[in-house]
Amino acid sequence: MTLWWAIAALCAGCYALKLAGLAAPRRVLDHPGVRRFAELVPVALLAALIAVQVFTEEGGLHVDPARTAGLGAAAVALLLRAPFLVVLAAAAVVTALARILLG
Repeated sequence: MTLWWAIAALCAGCYALKLAGLAAPRRVLDHPGVRRFAELVPVALLAALIAVQVFTEEGGLHVDPARTAGLGAAAVALLLRAPFLVVLAAAAVVTALARILLG
């Protein structure tokens, strides 16, 4: 039952945070520091999620060469300004080929 209380508390906290963002005065939202923070946080969170998915396994650090090669292919495709679906396809193809070649 404690798990359900924790889930309920997290739901309430997320709702309160969303409500606080909607209720914030316009002058706060127009501040350059707040605007810059709002632009950079999603990029940092996405990068952290990608790093966790690529370099961890079963709760510990694990460097999988196939995953790393796929991440590298995605980075190259992004640097070449490829469309998002091409980036995903490049990462998937390179990861699959690396898995086949590396056994």
